[in-house]
Amino acid sequence: QVQLVDSGGGLVQAGGSLRLSCAASGLTISAYGMGWFRQAPGQEREFLAVLSRGSGRTYYADSVRGRFTISRDNAKTTVYLHMNSLKPEDTAVYYCAATIGWGLKQSPVAYVLWGQGTQVTVSS
Repeated sequence: QVQLVDSGGGLVQAGGSLRLSCAASGLTISAYGMGWFRQAPGQEREFLAVLSRGSGRTYYADSVRGRFTISRDNAKTTVYLHMNSLKPEDTAVYYCAATIGWGLKQSPVAYVLWGQGTQVTVSS
């Protein structure tokens, strides 16, 4: 079965760190572009970071650049989102997703497979 499973969310104080994981099964993550998104209540899904297929180039949204890092472990077929200096406004459900498109895809419509999401709550 082809699926992505998100994990690693939780409650953290402002200024803290979390590492989210996206475990892939049934697909080779290096053959896909992998992205992270988040969605807060009442808001649209927001692009955070992408790791392109093939070369593994990365791109980040302005809101998280310098604080978040996307990486992948091909052997473990897992993609990570390392989050530092968390802020209350980072509170949301976080999703990983896979795209077959080349380049640095930022639109959710470019992604064909999604994880179930993991809740991140940052307290002030």
